[in-house]
Amino acid sequence: MKDGVIADFTVTEKMLTYFIQKAHNRHVLVRPRIVIGVPSEITPVEKRAVQDSAYRARASEVYLVEQAMAAIGAGLPIEEPLGNMVVDIGGGTTDIAVISMSGIVYSRSVRVAGNEMDEAVMQYLKRKYNLLVGERTAEQIKMQIGSAYPLEKPLTMEVKGRNLIEGVPRTVTIDDSEIRESLNECVATIVNAVRAALERTPPELSADISDRGIVLTGGGALLKNLDKRICEETGLSVSIADDSLASVVLGTGKMLSDFHLLRQVCID
Repeated sequence: MKDGVIADFTVTEKMLTYFIQKAHNRHVLVRPRIVIGVPSEITPVEKRAVQDSAYRARASEVYLVEQAMAAIGAGLPIEEPLGNMVVDIGGGTTDIAVISMSGIVYSRSVRVAGNEMDEAVMQYLKRKYNLLVGERTAEQIKMQIGSAYPLEKPLTMEVKGRNLIEGVPRTVTIDDSEIRESLNECVATIVNAVRAALERTPPELSADISDRGIVLTGGGALLKNLDKRICEETGLSVSIADDSLASVVLGTGKMLSDFHLLRQVCID
């Protein structure tokens, strides 16, 4: 998977087959109903690729739902006539949606999320220190000292990588302000998308969002002080879902057990 859609058809099919068998205790003849979360701006071709992969992995029925809608796993009352705004920052995409009465009033997907942040950290270290680090190290740096808004207590971290000029291992010490600088463009893109969503929300629902605030889900929501940054830029209260890493998975699970809700929210 890359940017929230399929990059390698065969590998995705094998991955789905593995997970289906694992969920059903290795029973080979099982043909389950599957719900898959996809980015809101997925193209018809990408949609078809996801469905085909699932059917070839022996699914009996395949339902696609927008990832932001799956935020019912964050405990949002999406069936009520109230405006709920959710920002789901995953690995490949950030999905922003305003949801009311089990329907999406406005949705936007930007292909800037966790993976893009990791890439930004790698490029920054390459530029400033001539230090080459892998994706895993970049992710660790982002998680340990990365932030979207100045921290109360400065953080530092020793980073090991390969010197690009001499070709030998090298260790440098970096601080949170450097990583914040490297992530600034990614964070600004997400914040601008949130502001655009607020501008295009109907006035009645804007009042609800003003009262209830914005809910962040997904692994990217755990970036330090991202809620503070969005709060400062929008003037709205921002909260992080209790189990933000698993909220989309929990949401799709709820839809599987509530077939009426699934029929309402799935993409045709």
